[in-house]
Amino acid sequence: MTIGISERLLRRSRWLRRLTHSRARPDNQLMTTSLSDAARQHYRDQGYYFPLRALSAAQASENRAKLEAFEASQGGRIAGRMRQKLHLLLTWMDDLVRNEAILDAVEGVLGPDILCWQTSFFIKKAQDPGFVTWHQDSTYWGLSEPDVCTAWVALSPATLESGAMRVMPGTQKWDQVTHTDSFDENNLLTRGQSVDAEIDDSQAVDLVLAPGEFSLHHVRLVHASKPNKTDDRRIGLAIRYVAPHVSQATGVPDSALLVRGEDRFGHFEAERSPAADMHPDAVALHARITEAREGFIYAGTEKRSAN
Repeated sequence: MTIGISERLLRRSRWLRRLTHSRARPDNQLMTTSLSDAARQHYRDQGYYFPLRALSAAQASENRAKLEAFEASQGGRIAGRMRQKLHLLLTWMDDLVRNEAILDAVEGVLGPDILCWQTSFFIKKAQDPGFVTWHQDSTYWGLSEPDVCTAWVALSPATLESGAMRVMPGTQKWDQVTHTDSFDENNLLTRGQSVDAEIDDSQAVDLVLAPGEFSLHHVRLVHASKPNKTDDRRIGLAIRYVAPHVSQATGVPDSALLVRGEDRFGHFEAERSPAADMHPDAVALHARITEAREGFIYAGTEKRSAN
């Protein structure tokens, strides 16, 4: 296939940017981060930190418009595999997982070498009954260690009324707790899972965010969210970052995208950034990877979520 000059320039431009963002830092260089010492201590003690800003309000609105244009191109609501790992398909999503403000904050938690392991949209329509039960992210991910951090980015207001994420402080110190699956059609989780532990809802903290702001939370922090009772959509993007020494413990093939520093371990297949939105190579890669990962997400069940 012959590649035109403009496409070659586009690919080279993106490659140079990836090289710059992925360059390893000297071991003796002081780690820079947008998290203060107090913020890092709060994350260690409580399992979360917010609010931080990744995008201006205008940039958040731009990204929302791009998402909604993509949804329209897919016939409306995105669900299942198409809700996952869109950074492999869309250049603006690839840019977002490499956002410097987000990576600076994550670096304060995980260190200078960072892999993007997953992206998932959590979208509630206006007056949507959709909810998320109390759960730990780590339950069905099969990852070897809890050196995993989620950046939850708001593309619309995340308020008490719209169903902002709620967290139970300190529960990141728990071991992995068993969960019960419901596969409730209104539950936005892959299996509708709920933690098998007594939760005192009155102790929850609501992570209220404006468009463009984000929160950080630990992979074992128990969290949930309520339905959206407003007349606007509640749109959140969960970006899952892992330290490269973490591995997939189930034996199922897994992959991740290097977004900062270097990967000295090679536990994950190295993902590639899309050359263009919905490029055929990217579509094929996304289909293969999202199908393979269902081997650990849905381990032990034949059911599949409508979400």
